[in-house]
Amino acid sequence: MKTLRLVLGDQLNYNHSWFNEVDDDVTYIMAEMRQETDYVKHHIQKVVAFFLAMRSFKEHLTEIGHNFIYLKIGSTENPQELGKIIEQYCQATNAEQFEYQLPDEYRLDQQLKGISNTLEIETKAVDTEHFYTSRYALKNFFSGKKQLVMESFYRMMRKKHDIMVVNGQPEGGKWNYDKSNRKKWNGKPEIPHESGFRKDVSAILDEIHKADIITFGEIEPKQFSWPVTRLDCLSVLNYFCQELLTHFGDYQDALHTEEKFLFHSRLSFAMNSKILSPKEVITKVLDHYYQHTDAIDISQVEGFVRQILGWREYMRGIYWKEMPNYSNLNKLENHNKLPEFFWSGNTKMNCLKHAIGQSLTDAYAHHIQRLMIIGNFALLTQIDPDEVDRWYLGVYIDAIEWVEITNTRGMSQFADGGIVATKPYVSSANYINKMSNYCSSCHYKHTLKKGDNACPFNVLYWNFLDEKKEYFKNNQRMSMMMSLLDKKDSSEINYIRTKSREIIENLDKV
Repeated sequence: MKTLRLVLGDQLNYNHSWFNEVDDDVTYIMAEMRQETDYVKHHIQKVVAFFLAMRSFKEHLTEIGHNFIYLKIGSTENPQELGKIIEQYCQATNAEQFEYQLPDEYRLDQQLKGISNTLEIETKAVDTEHFYTSRYALKNFFSGKKQLVMESFYRMMRKKHDIMVVNGQPEGGKWNYDKSNRKKWNGKPEIPHESGFRKDVSAILDEIHKADIITFGEIEPKQFSWPVTRLDCLSVLNYFCQELLTHFGDYQDALHTEEKFLFHSRLSFAMNSKILSPKEVITKVLDHYYQHTDAIDISQVEGFVRQILGWREYMRGIYWKEMPNYSNLNKLENHNKLPEFFWSGNTKMNCLKHAIGQSLTDAYAHHIQRLMIIGNFALLTQIDPDEVDRWYLGVYIDAIEWVEITNTRGMSQFADGGIVATKPYVSSANYINKMSNYCSSCHYKHTLKKGDNACPFNVLYWNFLDEKKEYFKNNQRMSMMMSLLDKKDSSEINYIRTKSREIIENLDKV
């Protein structure tokens, strides 16, 4: 039966069962689409990375004999919209059946269901064969439970997949070594040089510019350093195991002005595009650990496994359990506009200057920069979560809605009212100083609570608690901070409110 199979840009699974055998009656179609480049404004490096990864994927599968139709962004034969592409090429190939892999974004899932219903040929949807869990595994696991606690889901996953478990108990005696993963990095241990490969992407940049795709952010045309081929992604994985894993857990929450990546793996794009699977990443890391238990502490490995087996699968499960309503949640009723410096990095606040600046130059920031610097500021200044979502979805090279929106609208902005996090992730300047060296060279003083030179985080933190106290009055995890708020006298509260209003009304002057 003549079959047309669709592969989306984040479905680059080289090991999918579709590709086990070459079938002359099967044609694959991939397309670089304005539909996908334009639904939100993306970082230029994100567009480049996905196009390069898609083209590399197509070239590999063509070389081993599969029939491929590939529509580049500037092709005159590219309708630029998914429905038109499928309809046009089902006819062009005389397809008697259309097949696709289940998308990981709700909007694409709904679009493909609608397209399938209009086709006059058989349609079939299959799994991407990437994740440990199915779409609704988390929903079923938490059925009947009031709280969706990630830790219980993570422990179940460890047991189910026999990962770091001995006789049903956690290897090393603990399920979670998070308390060991909070060290501040002060220049030691030394961080090995980055695994080196650079690409000249001038040609694809010309194609993107000729197509008039509107992007933002920076790129070095001859120094593009993200892994976009299967071999490059495996190289980065090997580099992480051999050079970075030894200290990953210790410093995974650390921040530093001189080091953008520290001991982080930078594998998120490789996994979220599905070039690497979470299973092969975890297997590789554990194999390396068991061969070097004399040099690598279990806390380093557990911290990494938790991010992938626990948090990543958990967030995807939350997404499919809660969508589509999740994308509209704004429980704290925050409606302020995103400041302009989110697009430039021009602010006197050193922590934001580095975290946002790095995001714009590298399309990357690690989870604490995203959560406790940028996200913390956005929540304390009560930015509309719609605006926060769009920025995060566009700026990061690994951002796809299923993982972005749950982390942003959920964990970072508490817009879901506590589905993901039991309390908002907010802090004053004290936490930032504890985990980084940002404060030491900042225009503002992290120790000051009042005055023009006081760190804005300090008054904004208490102002947020004050403004949202009705919402959090019954939250047990907030009780201590609410008690401290209640002890502040009226003059201090008035100062906090007045100064915070001044800051929020003039965000681009901070």
